[in-house]
Amino acid sequence: MIREVRSKRRRRGAWLAMTALAAVIAGCAGKQGPPPPVVETGPPPSSWSALDDPDVMDRVIAVVNNDAITLSELQENVLFHRSENRGERMDEAELSKRLLDRLIEGRLQLQEADRERVVVEDAEVSEELQERMKKFNARTLEEFEGMVRRQGLSLDVVRKKLRDQLMISKVIRRKVSFRVSVTEGEIDRYLDENRAKLETGLTYHARHILIPPEGEPPLAAWDAARAKADGVHARLLGGADFAEVAREVSKDGTAPDGGDLGPLKQGELAEDIEGQILKLTPGGLSAPFRTELGYHIVKLEDRETLSGELLARARQQIRDILFREKYEARLEAWLAEIKRRAIIEVRI
Repeated sequence: MIREVRSKRRRRGAWLAMTALAAVIAGCAGKQGPPPPVVETGPPPSSWSALDDPDVMDRVIAVVNNDAITLSELQENVLFHRSENRGERMDEAELSKRLLDRLIEGRLQLQEADRERVVVEDAEVSEELQERMKKFNARTLEEFEGMVRRQGLSLDVVRKKLRDQLMISKVIRRKVSFRVSVTEGEIDRYLDENRAKLETGLTYHARHILIPPEGEPPLAAWDAARAKADGVHARLLGGADFAEVAREVSKDGTAPDGGDLGPLKQGELAEDIEGQILKLTPGGLSAPFRTELGYHIVKLEDRETLSGELLARARQQIRDILFREKYEARLEAWLAEIKRRAIIEVRI
């Protein structure tokens, strides 16, 4: 009976420890937002109930270049993942396989860090620890250590996790990030190929005159509308004020406002009308063009373009996009390379 109670306590302790670890070290890259609450989530999943024997838990399930990964490490990672993704529904076997792959990748990266003689100073770990303390509103190291110990962990465990993360981050910078660059020519090409998309959402200001067909028969009505539109266009080319002419002849709802469409974002007007407007330069006047509504004449008053500060911001966004694409490709290639060079034996 006593043995059974102790066994249950060990299982519950491991479960709570991993829940606490999730809260303490989660989000090592992100440093915003309030600390997550530490919640008792109940006993470990029933699928782990047969793994109480320390000899079973220390069983080696994978070897990565003579570096062993034990079943207990995999269990801890499964519990850690479940504690952070409580709403996720995934088959236990599938999750275990995915997390074992991550463990192997992490071990390979740490080995690469050792080969590259990557050094993480105690001061760097302490700085990361300070960030964790801020997230949990711990005013002193002693207070934070007490929080950790109450969840069955030691400060050394947290420090080890942070040190490993820093080592992996450093070796990735050395082997991946520092080998990725984006040239100005690549940014120019991306800008040319995607200018229309990048300009979506920019504003423009235009005026509009609508001359619809009136009367019967339809063919004669359309001919009359075209002739009237041509006459209006000639007046505008001769210097007539667009707003005054719009008030006089336009049948659009904007006529009382001199045909003023107000500030618009690309995509807000019908495509056949907006397309004609965006062909113009500021101050430009279109020739009469026909739609199902009638004949239109438009004038572009002003248009926001990718220039100045907007262009600078767009170029920086493009640089970030291209860097991320290259970084991800380089990281994937590097991981594949170190896996090819490794001797990996999976024993489950």
